[in-house]
Formats: sequence, C-alpha cells, structure tokens
Amino acid sequence: MQLNVREVSKLLKVSEKRVYNWIKRGILRADRVNERYLLHRSDLLEQISSREIDISAQIFEAPSSAGIAVPGLGDALKAGGIVYGLEGDDKAAILSAIVSCLALPPNTDRISLVRLLMAREALGSTAIGEGIAVPHVRRPILLNTTTPAMSLCFLQKPVDFAAFDGQPIFAVFLIISPTARMHLHLLSRLSFALHDSRLKDALARRTTSDEILAEFERVERALEEGSDVGTGDNV
Repeated sequence: MQLNVREVSKLLKVSEKRVYNWIKRGILRADRVNERYLLHRSDLLEQISSREIDISAQIFEAPSSAGIAVPGLGDALKAGGIVYGLEGDDKAAILSAIVSCLALPPNTDRISLVRLLMAREALGSTAIGEGIAVPHVRRPILLNTTTPAMSLCFLQKPVDFAAFDGQPIFAVFLIISPTARMHLHLLSRLSFALHDSRLKDALARRTTSDEILAEFERVERALEEGSDVGTGDNV
C-alpha cells in the first residue's frame, strides 16, 4: 500500500512540511512518481522507529490487523531467536551472515534472499538510527512457514549502514512471515517498541535474552493498553 505526503502527514499528526523535511534528510524514504512523493506502508512502519518521529499506539491499529491471530513480539522473538557476536565487516557480509543463521524452511534460497535484501539497501539504508537496522525487501519476506518469527542479531563490532544519523549499527532485526498481513502487524508493533527508552537501553547494553524478551513483553502490554511511548518532537 502506498501513501502520499498528505496521508502520511495526517497519520503521523505532523505538518506536510515536516514530512517533506524528513524525506529530504533521508529519515523517510519515498519514491517520486509524476512529480509527487509516494511512501510504502511497510517502509514507513520501519522508518518511523526513528527517534525524531514521536508516535502514538493508535496509529498502528489499522483495520487490516484487526482480529489477526498472530504471536506477540515476545513469542515472535522466541521463534526467531537472539544472536550475539554476529561477525561481518560491511553491510553485505552482515546480511549474508544473518540469513545464514536464520531458521528457515529447507528449500529456502538463501542466496536469493541476500540479494533481495541488498537490492533494497541500494535504494536507501534500512538503518533507523541510534545503531539499529531493520533490513527488508520492498515486499514482506514471505516463506512457507506456519508462524512468523522475528530475529535479533547483535554485531560483533559496529558496521556502517549509511544511517541518516551517521551512527554505525550494532543491532539488526529481521521479520519472516507466512503472510503480508502478519508481517505488517509485527512490524508495526516493533516500530512502537523501538520508541521505548528502557527497551532501547537493554538493546544498547546487549543484555541477556531473558531481559530483552521481558522488555518486549512489557512494551507490548503497554501497546495493548493504548499507552504512548517516545520522546520525539512533532510540529
């Protein structure tokens, strides 16, 4: 689904001028079609995790996600796993290492998946700032699996991902889903969670798997209750 600048402005409750500014600075990625900007919903959900964009839990309550039986962030992270000390000297090596360690169906073409991820990076970095990246392809990664999974990989050393804030990344999230609807549902909740200061502190400390899982479950409870997080500056 594509959104124009006006629709994004209303969704994020900011001025259109601010949206154009974010596009110009690379915080939001947009395609220019017939003299106007269009933003993909999946791209938007990943990129609004930026610390500059304050959000409300309510913007994630899209009709398409209503009534979907999907696991919470904690369950998805348990399914995908947390990896520490992932090695790689550049973006290509990191993405290849991540795909290599994912628990994927036996017939998955891992080489093609890496190429798709790299092709997306060529269009614009998937780093969202503050040392975190959410690699993805232009369409959700859909595989022959029964449940979605979210993997978190901590890098052995920070790697330049051409983030808009100039910070190298130390942590990478990757979501694998059987359907596009499940992908967007989990992605929206991840975007909300990454505004939480306690969760981000746990990630920065590269703390234990149990503590990180507990933080995700706490934030998701706040989402269910309709609470807000984030300290962005909307105008």
